[in-house]
Parts: sequence; structure tokens; C-alpha cells
Amino acid sequence: MPQMGVSVVEGTVVEWRKRRGDWVESDETIAEVSTDKIDTEIPSPAAGRVVEILVDVGTTVEVGVTLARIATDARPGEPHDAERDAPQAQVAAAPAQEPAAAASPPKAPAAPAQPPRNRRYSPVVQRIAREHDVDPNEVQGSGRDGRVSKRDVMAYVENQRLSAPAQNDPPLHIESPYRADPDPGTGDGPYVPPEGRPLSRMRQLIGQHMHRSQQTAATCTTWIEVDVSRIELARKQKNITAMPLIARCAIGALVEFPQLNAWLEDDIHTVHEQVNLGVAVTLGDDDGLIVPVVRSAQDLSPEGLARRIRELARRARARQLTPDEVQGATFTLTNPGQFGSIMATPVISQPQVAILDVEAITKRPVVVTDAFGADAIAIRPMVILGLSWDHRALDGALAARFLANIKQRVESYES
Repeated sequence: MPQMGVSVVEGTVVEWRKRRGDWVESDETIAEVSTDKIDTEIPSPAAGRVVEILVDVGTTVEVGVTLARIATDARPGEPHDAERDAPQAQVAAAPAQEPAAAASPPKAPAAPAQPPRNRRYSPVVQRIAREHDVDPNEVQGSGRDGRVSKRDVMAYVENQRLSAPAQNDPPLHIESPYRADPDPGTGDGPYVPPEGRPLSRMRQLIGQHMHRSQQTAATCTTWIEVDVSRIELARKQKNITAMPLIARCAIGALVEFPQLNAWLEDDIHTVHEQVNLGVAVTLGDDDGLIVPVVRSAQDLSPEGLARRIRELARRARARQLTPDEVQGATFTLTNPGQFGSIMATPVISQPQVAILDVEAITKRPVVVTDAFGADAIAIRPMVILGLSWDHRALDGALAARFLANIKQRVESYES
């Protein structure tokens, strides 16, 4: 089972494209798997004959588990066991079928097949069905053996929408049926707490990954306050958000301080030349987040970064990302400030050694110094940048210098 994102630790086999004895070419799709974040096809790592399938359809296994075995010394064109035995089986069955056909009266036409009620569904199909209040048993599957894909569910939802009768204009006022629970302090009856519910699988996986990071890294966080007046001017000129402009400044700092563009695995500190920038994307309250990767981000302009981040975010929310697009990040940038927060301590995504947190840009009075050294109070758009870093690989002085470098780039930015 391949790794498909840092917070993905297991996957479900939803279809085998090959069976035991079949020939498969290198990179040809051999199976389809599903996780809480991605439905994807698994390419064969080599050409050969499938000699063993170890994980059945519908089975969920952890990342790293062997799914099948391929004999790379086999030759194409050799029939597998089922093909070799098929002619004899057909000949043997023919005499028995002929008397049975003569004795049996003609049968009435079969009724249209109904979807079986005991099918298994991938996590993605189950989530989309839940979101749209759809019973997946009512969806006709287009996959092998009637397997339901996310495309089938979305087509079913669209057909339901188009066939729904037109709604009359709602009345101007409808009295709400809501009645508040008795207040436990008023004596109006016993207070009954709401029933709890288990965390979603996505929240469990994110929690496990974050907890593992906290147990692994010696995490420290350093903050710096930055005047983004020039960034605000540039974003209006370029008609983009501030995020790719700040990201461009952070990438420049990573090139100058490559120790932060790195992984720490056990005692091995690997410094990367290319900046593969992970950008956290929220998928909704119950679906957690995913971190698609902008590869070779150091080669992109702010406009190029903006386009790439926007496209990855769109495809992430549509569950269209491929495994390659959610792994291999060398440094991560997260932006909770878009929701108005002003300070946070982000958790490092292992095995990276640092993550940059971009908070809300807010206008407030600050002391500024003019060209003649005179101080004055002025209104400026300000942002707090927070860097969580691993003290096993870095020191506080280096983290502070890295943030100061970003600050200098942001405050002196020119389009």
C-alpha cells in the first residue's frame, strides 16, 4: 500500500484490474485504492505475471503492506490456470445443460437488476454519499461487478437535483419548531447532555500524525511581526492574494537558509536543493486538511505560485489529487489567518524540520521612523509570522535569522 500523504496511514482496495495469472506491464494499472483523502489507481512497479493477490477487495490495510506479488521472470502469452482449464469445463458442462434446457419451461423475462444491498464502498464514496444524504445502495455502479465510484454518486446526485419538482416560493415567515433544552439552573426539568459521537476517520488520522510529530520533534516556536504595506500594494497591482507574495519571500529565505528546507529522519539531516512547498488546504470541518505540494517552487513567480496554489486547492476540495501531489514536501506553509486568527503554534509535518504560520493581516497603530530618524505613529497593515522548528536540527538563533530574512524581504518588496 503506497504512502499517499503525510496523514494517510491506511488505504482500502476497491478494485483489482488484474487477477492471479494475468500479465501486467510496468506502470500499467493493477488496482484501485481509496483513502479518506484520495481515490487513486496503483501502477505496477514492474512487468511480469501476477502470481499472488494478498489483499481482497474491500480490505483496509496500513501503508507499506504488500498487496500482490509479481513474477518478473515470467513470459507474456502464457495462459493462466483459469484459461487453461476453461475448455474442458465448458465441454463437460454442455451435455448436462442440454437436458436441463429441454425439461425446463420457458422463463419469463428477468426483472431489471437492482443494486445489491451488501456492497462495500470506498471511504470517499461513503463520505460523498453522507454529504449529499444519499443511500449508496440506490446508486448504480459503473465499475467492475457494479462497483460504485465517486463519479457514480455525483451523477446520481445531479440526476436527483434535475428531476426534483420545482419548489413554490416559501412563505414570508415560518415559526421555528426549535425549543431550547431546559436550563439546568432553572429547575425546569433534568438536563440531558447531548450524545457524543466518535471522531471521523480523518480526524483520527490527523490526530495520530500530529501526536506522533509532537512525540518525535523537539518543537519550539518563534514569532516575528512584519509590516506588509508593500505586499498589500503589490497584491492589488497583481490582483492576487497576499499568500503567494509572502510565500515567495519565504522561498527566497529558504534558498538562503537551506538548513530549514530539510528532513530529519532519525539522526539523518537531509538538506534539499529544490523547495517543494507544502501548502495546507482545509477540506471542511469534518474532513480535516490536506497538504498538496508545489514542486520546484523556487522557480515560480508570485503569479505562478498563486495559480498553482489555487489549482491544487480546487483539486484537493474536489478529491482529485494524485498521490504524487501530496508527498515529498520539504517545507510547509499554513495560513489560518484567513479565518481571522492572529497567533498560533503549528505542528511540524514529519520528517520536515520547520513550518511557517501566516496569520491575519490587521491594520493597527505602530511606531515608524522616517528617513531623518524621526519617530511617528502611523496606521500600518501588520502580520505575525510564526515558525515552529525542530530543536534537534536547528537552533533558536538560526530560526530567528530565517524569520528576520523573511521580514526584510516582505518589508522591502518591490513588484
